[in-house]
Amino acid sequence: MLNMVFLTNSWLSSFNQPGLCITVAVLLHYFLLAAFTWMCLESVHFYLALVKVFNVYVPKYILKCCIAGWGIPAIVITIVLIINKDFYGNGSHSESNPFSNFCWIQEDTVFYISVVAYVFLVFLMNVAMFITVLLQIHSMKSRTQKRSRSWKR
Repeated sequence: MLNMVFLTNSWLSSFNQPGLCITVAVLLHYFLLAAFTWMCLESVHFYLALVKVFNVYVPKYILKCCIAGWGIPAIVITIVLIINKDFYGNGSHSESNPFSNFCWIQEDTVFYISVVAYVFLVFLMNVAMFITVLLQIHSMKSRTQKRSRSWKR
């Protein structure tokens, strides 16, 4: 959906309908945040599968992942819309080409908080999970090597 909204964004913004442009910008923002949220959930799943291998039963795990994956971006979008729906709009880059318009976040501060900071937090979470998994794999390898040495003796 992110790709579909992104590819039709310029065409839809050429209609010069503020409501349509706000809707497209909100959808684009939502699906972008949802994609990054699901990437973060994948790293959590990776952690659970490789570090917490045994005795990890989370009741209604998929339902909780879906609520987080689709709900957290919805909360961010709702907060932005409650503060001011005019943060979304049509940004024209060239008057000579009508298809250079693009519906997106118009305020730099809102962009940096609701997109850049969000992506940065997801990145930090993914790096933390990755390092934890690497450390776990390394410790498993060293334990296996110690066992093999004791078997040889």
